[in-house]
Amino acid sequence: MSPSDYLKDLKEKMSEYMENGVKLGWLINLKDKQVEIYRQGKEVEILDSPKTLFGEEILPEFTLDIDWIWR
Repeated sequence: MSPSDYLKDLKEKMSEYMENGVKLGWLINLKDKQVEIYRQGKEVEILDSPKTLFGEEILPEFTLDIDWIWR
């Protein structure tokens, strides 16, 4: 999410991605230090300042270290 983006618009875009078959999406909100995790067929999960994001069953060996981003 860049400084010029609006959270509402990005949430709508993520919902559209999910409707079009995306199985896993992360919306990283620097301002609120949150990550919204979008999964196919599930409710959005919101994490506060997570240190790591995982690719779960979609990308089983993928790990993203984002702890540095909150500093």
